[in-house]
Formats: sequence, C-alpha cells, structure tokens
Amino acid sequence: MRVPNSVVLPVGTHVDCCQEQEVAEKTHDIMARITAMLAERKSNLAHFIDNLEGSEEPKFYVDQWERLKEMESCTLTILNLVAVNCTDHRDIKKLEAAVLEHVKNEELFPEVVRVLPPIYRQVEAAIVDIARSDEMADHGMMDLQYLLSKLSQREHLAGLGRELLQDILRYLHRIGLVVWYEEIKHLESTVFLQPTFLITMFKLLVRYHLVQQLESIS
Repeated sequence: MRVPNSVVLPVGTHVDCCQEQEVAEKTHDIMARITAMLAERKSNLAHFIDNLEGSEEPKFYVDQWERLKEMESCTLTILNLVAVNCTDHRDIKKLEAAVLEHVKNEELFPEVVRVLPPIYRQVEAAIVDIARSDEMADHGMMDLQYLLSKLSQREHLAGLGRELLQDILRYLHRIGLVVWYEEIKHLESTVFLQPTFLITMFKLLVRYHLVQQLESIS
C-alpha cells in the first residue's frame, strides 16, 4: 500500500482442505474483503487530509500532510486470486504460469519492455557465479566494496565503477536475485547474494507464540 503503482497477486492455499464450492465462496469473500479494505483506507486517508487542512495551524502539519498525500496517490492493482493446492506440483506450475503471464503484461509492468545494457547481464552472471562458488559463505553476505573488487577482477568487468554497480544492484534487488537494503544505514554496505538465507533466519526468529516461547526461558 505504500509502494507507488503496486501490483498484488493474492494466492489462496490449502485448496485440498476445501470442497470445490467452498473454494469459490472463499475466493469471492477474500476479494470482497480486499476491496472493502482498500475503500476504507482511501476514505480514512481523505478524512485525515481534510482534518489537517481544516486545522487552525495547518502550517505545523505540512510534513504529515505531504506524507498522507503521497500515500493517497499510491495506486494499487489487485489481480484475481489464484487458489492452489501446495501439495500438488501441477498447482505450483499453474501459479508459476499465472505469475509469468502477469509480469509480461506491459500495462501492469511498463518496464518489462525496457532493454538493459549488456553489462547488466554480465554482472548478473558474474554475481551468480560468485554466489555459487566454494569460497562463498552459506549466509551469502558480502561487503559492497569487496563485491566490486571481485567483479573488477574479471577482464570484461575491469572498468566497472561503484555507481554503475549500485544501479545494477537496484535492478537485481527488484527482480529478487539479490537483497540490498541501501536505505538502511547499517546495511547499506552489505549485499545478500543468497536471499534464501534471510528467509531461513526470519523463520527462526519470527514465529507463532514467539513471545511466550521467550518468556518460558529462565
């Protein structure tokens, strides 16, 4: 909801636990709830903005007003829900096909037709090679400057500069090949070449009843 021009594909799992009629009913219910949620959000934002504009000292709330207006301008496209049975490989392939069909839609993703410079592909291939090498630690974390030096050792990337690498990393972050939190000060110099490591770490740290589990430790 906070990212401009977001596209969301709702996915309903555990189809194997429902009757066919239930799947249709639940799908309709979920989409109706999402529509109602978005309508309520739009109404709330408009209400907050009106309150700020009608306040006695509106100049004191300019920053807050600008943030709300920015959120109000964020469009959100909700695609039709895809219901899958995660225990059936055919359904996983069906979901994969649905995702690929949507990302190739130029109306949803205008940038899909953008032609990337050859060096983007060259750096991408080199990073994949580094991530798969024996010297790469399991966590897949690498210092940005060190990554630049490793890439620059390759003959065809000898002229690669830091600024260009950062542009390429932003692209690779968007497509999910790497994770680079450049906006977080403590992480801006770290590139995660193995994004799945973060998933594993979060699964260990963020879990149901986490607070109760921690409180049970003497």
